[in-house]
Amino acid sequence: MSKVIIIGAGGVGRVVSYKCAQHPEVFSEIMLASRTVSKCELIAADVIRDTGHENFTTAQIDADDVPALVKLFKAYKPKLVIHVALPYQDLTIMDACLEAGVHYLDTANYEPIDEAKFEYSWQWAYQDRFKEAGLTAVLGCGFDPGVTSIFTARAAKHHFDEIHYLDIVDCNGGDHGHPFATNFNPEINIREITQKGKYYENGSWIETEPHEYRKELSYPNIGSRSSYLLYHEELESLVKNYPSIKRARFWMTFGDQYLNYLRVIQDIGMANIEPIDFEGQKIVPLQFLKAVLPDPGSLGTNYSGETSIGCRIRGIKDGKEKTYYIWNNCSHQAAFDETGAQGVSFTTGVPAMIGAMMVLTDKWSGAGVFNVEEFNPDPFLEKLGEYGLEWQEEINGSIELGTEF
Repeated sequence: MSKVIIIGAGGVGRVVSYKCAQHPEVFSEIMLASRTVSKCELIAADVIRDTGHENFTTAQIDADDVPALVKLFKAYKPKLVIHVALPYQDLTIMDACLEAGVHYLDTANYEPIDEAKFEYSWQWAYQDRFKEAGLTAVLGCGFDPGVTSIFTARAAKHHFDEIHYLDIVDCNGGDHGHPFATNFNPEINIREITQKGKYYENGSWIETEPHEYRKELSYPNIGSRSSYLLYHEELESLVKNYPSIKRARFWMTFGDQYLNYLRVIQDIGMANIEPIDFEGQKIVPLQFLKAVLPDPGSLGTNYSGETSIGCRIRGIKDGKEKTYYIWNNCSHQAAFDETGAQGVSFTTGVPAMIGAMMVLTDKWSGAGVFNVEEFNPDPFLEKLGEYGLEWQEEINGSIELGTEF
C-alpha cells in the first residue's frame, strides 16, 4: 500500500493512471500532476469512473521548478514519483526526489532542451547521490527503452552464455487516418528521428546519416515493412551492461508518405530547435509545429492495426550458435477500449506502472541509479502479459538480420 505521484497528463500519463488505479492493493493513493491541471482533472474523472479508485487526486505543478516539486512531494509524501512528462525535466524531478526523499522512475533519458542529444551521462552522474540517500532511481521503464532492455535481460539470463548481435525492431503497423501525425510528443518524436543514426560495433559507435540504412523486415501479424536504422538510448546502457555484445542496432518502421512529410518539414526549417524572431517574439519552429499537429492523445479514436516491438538476438549457448526473437504485439483498438489512449501510449504506460509496482513491492530494489536491465527480468515479465502486453518468443528461428551488416 503506497502513495505515488504521476507527473505528466498526456497519453502515457493517462495509461499509467488507469493501470495504477486498477491495482489499489499496491497504489493505494495516487496523485496526477501536470502544468495544466485541467488535463489531469479530465483523466481523473475517467479513471475514477472506470476503476472506482477511492484515493485519486490531481495537482498543478511546473516540473521545471525544483522548489515547487519539493514542496509538493513533502506535502503529499509519495514513496515513488513516476515521471512521464518531458525528458527535459528528468534532472529537475530527480533533484526534487533527492531533496524530498522519494524514489524515482522515468521512461526516457534526459536531453537538454536546446540540443537534440540523447545519452545517459547526465542521469548516471546522479549515482552517488541516490546511493548515499538510500533511494532508487529507475531509468527508461517504458517499452523502448524499457521492455526491450528487459527482453534482453531475459535472453542473457535464460538463453545465452554470450549475446553477440542485438537488433531491436520497432514497427507501428497501425493507421490513425491523419496525413501526418506523431504517436507521442511531436517535439520529442521529430527531434529523435531526424538526427543522425548511430550503432555499436566492435567497441565503437558508428554514425550514419538519417535514414541511410533500410531493411525490409517481417513483423508478426503485420507483414513486411521498411525499417530504418536509428539511434535509440537503450543501446547505450545495453552495451555497457552486456560487454559480450559485438554489435547493437535499433530499427524503426516508417511509411513513404510519413518520410516525405518529414523531409518537407526539415527542408522548410520547421524541425529547427533554435529560436527565431516572429513579429517581435522568439519562437522555436518545432514547438510551433507541435502546436498545430494532432495531439497524440487524440489519435486513439478509430486507430486500427497494431504495434510490434521486440529484440532479435544472436549469440552462444553451451558453445553453439543460437538465435532468439522475443516480442510483443499491441492492438491500438484494444488499448483505446481500455484506457482511451492509442497503442504507443499504452506500450509505454503499462511498463511504467509495472516498474513502479516492482519498486513498491521490493521486487526491484537497491540504492542508486539503475537501467531496467540491471534488475531481475522475471517478476516484471510475469506481470507484463497479465496486465495487457502479452509477449512471445521464438528460439532458433529465422530472425532476418545476420552477422553481416
